[in-house]
Amino acid sequence: NAVVESTNRLLKKELIYRNHYTSLEQLRSDLNDYVWWFNNQRLHSTLGYRSPKEFTEQGLVL
Repeated sequence: NAVVESTNRLLKKELIYRNHYTSLEQLRSDLNDYVWWFNNQRLHSTLGYRSPKEFTEQGLVL
């Protein structure tokens, strides 16, 4: 699935490869923060440079 592969690539590039984790708890915490940021603040070109939250709140569809 291209969407999942693209999302995983971004997750690795923007979070995993930039950090060195020594505990699973820290990874989980950062992952939760990343998912919140990805859905609420990160601008997505396919959504007209809006966040998914903003896109949904405006009642827009792809």
